[in-house]
Amino acid sequence: MTPPGRRAAHKQQTRAAIRAAALDLISRQGYQATTVAQIAEAADISHTTLFRYFESKEQVLIHDDLDDARQEMLTRIPPGLPPFDLARQIVTGMFTIANADPWSSNAERFRLLRSEPVLAMAYQLEADRVMQEGIDFIADYTGTPADGLPLRVFIAALSAVMMHIANRADSIDQTTLEDLLVAIDLLEQGLPL
Repeated sequence: MTPPGRRAAHKQQTRAAIRAAALDLISRQGYQATTVAQIAEAADISHTTLFRYFESKEQVLIHDDLDDARQEMLTRIPPGLPPFDLARQIVTGMFTIANADPWSSNAERFRLLRSEPVLAMAYQLEADRVMQEGIDFIADYTGTPADGLPLRVFIAALSAVMMHIANRADSIDQTTLEDLLVAIDLLEQGLPL
């Protein structure tokens, strides 16, 4: 029987091999021309094994395995912060987690997620899922109804600004974080020009 630590390491290596194969093939051939069978062959696994690790071809590139890290970061936020300080903490935490992860911060992955239409649509759905988790956290943290207009407007303004900045960036780097934090400052100041 394989020890649990070795089994987890093997799973992590297999996920990394699948991702590397998918990234390479899709970068060279395009998303539509790359098949699951090609990815599996390049990763030296069967296509059924690929589907044990990822539910679809899109998810190979989209999923980042950072849900637990994001949840942990949220639990470390001190209580009682005003809304914009809370937003800064969340944005900085999310950025730091993503930027420290080689897969999440991979520039070629980022380019493909923005340039391949199928991936861009699926990535938007994933971003919406993560955003909803953030909304639920902010609602609980502030004691504000999640479906209330004040929170919906606050989130809509923040997410629109963040998407605008992220979509204009060539990569997610320290400059992107600085721009995001300045944008939050501008929102807090009432959008001075």
